[in-house]
Amino acid sequence: MLKLRKMTSVYDMKVFTDNGDYFGDVEEAIVTMTKVFGWRIRATRNSSLSQALGGAKGVIVPHRLVKAVGDIMVISKTAIPEYGDAAEEPSSTEMAEGDF
Repeated sequence: MLKLRKMTSVYDMKVFTDNGDYFGDVEEAIVTMTKVFGWRIRATRNSSLSQALGGAKGVIVPHRLVKAVGDIMVISKTAIPEYGDAAEEPSSTEMAEGDF
């Protein structure tokens, strides 16, 4: 059965990944004319998001990556930003496309 919630009841809700890692807190919803587009998630201390982002304050998670909303929000682990050597150095195809 589909349950409806007030948008304001989701604010400050804890967000976890489907692996059980604490991700952050819901800061606000991003809505279009007829639907929820995404959620702005605030990086809090001790969250996997703050460890991945460093100095950034949060991220926007598309609504399609939200798996469940109840007492907490559960999102797909693919929402976690990937930062590392691969993200810093463009591949040879990206460099070739940028040169044209």
